[in-house]
Amino acid sequence: MLIRTHAYARAGLVGNPSDGYFGKTIAIIVRNFRCRVTLYESPRLVIVPGYRDQLEFQSVEHLVAFVEESGYYGATRLVKASIKKFYDYCRQQGISLDAKNFTVEYDTDIPLRVGLAGSSAIVTAVFRALMQFYSVAIPQPILPGLILSTETDELKITAGLQDRVVQVYEGCVYMDFRRDLLEQRGYGLYEPLDPKLLPPLFVAYHDALSEGTEVAHSPVRERWLAGEPKVVQTMNRIADLARKARELLEADRGADIGPLLDENFELRASIYPISAGNRELVERARKEGAHVHFAGSGGAVVGVCRDEAMFDRLARSYAQMGAKIIKPIIQ
Repeated sequence: MLIRTHAYARAGLVGNPSDGYFGKTIAIIVRNFRCRVTLYESPRLVIVPGYRDQLEFQSVEHLVAFVEESGYYGATRLVKASIKKFYDYCRQQGISLDAKNFTVEYDTDIPLRVGLAGSSAIVTAVFRALMQFYSVAIPQPILPGLILSTETDELKITAGLQDRVVQVYEGCVYMDFRRDLLEQRGYGLYEPLDPKLLPPLFVAYHDALSEGTEVAHSPVRERWLAGEPKVVQTMNRIADLARKARELLEADRGADIGPLLDENFELRASIYPISAGNRELVERARKEGAHVHFAGSGGAVVGVCRDEAMFDRLARSYAQMGAKIIKPIIQ
């Protein structure tokens, strides 16, 4: 039995990064990029390394270039952690797994470490493959929390639920992570929105601006846990932007959400350090009249694009700095 599963990249549209702070967000799936996992029965349990687990290089320069792009940790740690977390869940639920082994391999074209959720896509796709292989059904609202726990508990990566929710539900999703919901039932309110309500969007990214999510989030989380008023108040204001955006979308006023993205970025910049390269991604879009915000932790932005002429101008501008731009395929 050959099982193939996948998970797509995502872009946080508005409200991020409040998902890790009992906030609210709206995110979209980006079908332009995906991770695919292949799993099949085998005598022993085997994890096949992918490109991002490379251990053989043409030269020292090649190794250095690889490390600068991919970091020191490959993706097999994500696969291992996913298998362990899946096993732990089944054991806790009293689910007996068949005594059989498998070989699992992954392949992904999601740009690495630029805030498009490449890591969680791998975990999501592995979970989907394991669920099929062992005929285990994990309730849809529960699955994002397991995927998040794979990274936060097993690998100590600071992250939030947003990416995992939209990668499980796909499309466009409004998410409310109220504390009482998460503490009482373990998941928030996840409401799919019709992507047709969205204005024309673009996603721009630059591989050289890659940065692990834990680098961006860890210091702010420490300040939030300490109850620093500025951080707490800013996260609450960011969360409220998602609520406002949802109201506009449901009123068929998608074209009006642009200023909320701008405000989201400014609020974020008031508590997070923004590198010169990441700020340039934002400022080039603003110069062409676009509204824009970070798609994730940095390295990519998502914005509202008024028309084809604006998209062409953005493409030319981003090319000057070596960045790429796409129109996200959501549905």
